[in-house]
Amino acid sequence: MMKLSRSQILTACVGIIALQAVILLFMGHPLICKCGYVKLWHGVALSSENSQHISDWYSSSHIIHGFIFYALLWLFARDRLSFGTRLIFAVAVEASWELIENTDYLINRYRGITVSLDYYGDSVINSVSDTLFMVLGFFLASRLPIWLTMAIALALELFVGYMIRDNLTLNVVMLLWPIDAVLQWQAGR
Repeated sequence: MMKLSRSQILTACVGIIALQAVILLFMGHPLICKCGYVKLWHGVALSSENSQHISDWYSSSHIIHGFIFYALLWLFARDRLSFGTRLIFAVAVEASWELIENTDYLINRYRGITVSLDYYGDSVINSVSDTLFMVLGFFLASRLPIWLTMAIALALELFVGYMIRDNLTLNVVMLLWPIDAVLQWQAGR
């Protein structure tokens, strides 16, 4: 197993995230919110500023991505890949998802089958922040006991689900198998 230095790991991760940002810019996504300013937190899920600032209700989903990526890579690659290599792989997967999620096809799918009618994709700063939240989740999962990581993931899902009627689980379900009853509940009907 080849072990990378911290500087090599950091360089690879920063490079992947920078490439993600450049590709999003070339795809036509704004660097920051079209409103003209950057907020640390935007808490209105059903608004045109959602997914435009540094963090929002969906940031917790990306922390959970980090938990999941850490668990899967630990289960299936811990003997073959060092922690740093697994982190680089997780960053590459998350950055790839951010690019796919921000294609016209998926943006229109979200808008067509969910309550996210004002969703036009992420700003670059939000997308990069999403990847950094995944890195946070990856590091937390590497340091915390499994039971605590799972408890945090469950608590985040329940809390965000309660607060905005959406979360990672519902997002995946509605993206893959839209359920009208869930859509009606999310819309408050």
